[in-house]
Parts: sequence; structure tokens; C-alpha cells
Amino acid sequence: MGHYGDCWWCALDPNASVTGLARAIQLSVAPVFLLTGISGLLNIFTGRLSRIIDRVRFLQDAQDRVEPSQSEDLERALTVQRRRTFLINRAILCTGITALLVAGVVAVLFISAVAALDLAVIVVPVFVLAMVFLILGLVFFLLEVQLAIRQNPQRYY
Repeated sequence: MGHYGDCWWCALDPNASVTGLARAIQLSVAPVFLLTGISGLLNIFTGRLSRIIDRVRFLQDAQDRVEPSQSEDLERALTVQRRRTFLINRAILCTGITALLVAGVVAVLFISAVAALDLAVIVVPVFVLAMVFLILGLVFFLLEVQLAIRQNPQRYY
């Protein structure tokens, strides 16, 4: 690292102008809007998870109070709820990973602009990976929604 010592911030251009800093902020802000959308998705997903958990509790309570002949139907409904829980948990996991990767992209973009380094070799694959995880999260979400609809088809005419 030369005469600057062993610190990462010492590699930054000491003559970076306010204009350069403004450009760095502009480059970094665009993905921040993506983070806002991702937080909205996470809010929706956690809301669905909460409703699934409430439904499981209701079914488990009902299972304790019904005759054994009806218990089989409730067990099938609980199996569907477990599958829905798995799918929405995977959607939350993938979308959470997306948020972390996008936050990493923001940090690298900012450092790249301020330090006048070309870090595209890092930014591009990390952003593509973030989009892959977002797609996976949305696929899990869509599968969970379809499973919920199939569970009660008569309610959706």
C-alpha cells in the first residue's frame, strides 16, 4: 500500500472534488431504489408468512377438537400449510440475499467512483447474482400463491 499504510481509505484520491463525490453518490443511488422495492416485497412475504402461521394455529386447534374422521382432512390442510411455509420462507431468504447483494453493489459502486477504480469486474457479476436471487424469490412467491389458491378453489370464482 505504499507510504499510506495498510488502510483501505488511504487509497482514495485525496484530491477528489465535490463533483466527483456527487457523481459517486449518483451512481450509488440508483440501486438504492431497487432496495426500496425489495423491502416492499419482503413486507408482503412476511405478511403472508404471518397469515400462514395463523392458519396453522387455527388448524392445529381445530384438530384437537374434531372427531378422528375429520382429523384426516385437517392433516391434509396442515400439510399444504407446511408446504406454503417452506415456499414463502425460501422467497424471503432469496429476496433477503438479493437485498444484501444490492447493498454490496451500492458500496462497491461508491468506492469505485470515489477511488477512481474500475470495479466493473465485481459489480456486474454481483448485480447479476442479485437478479438471479430476486427471480428465485419471486418464483417461490408465485408457487406459494398458486398453492394457496389451489387449496380453496371454490373461493376464487
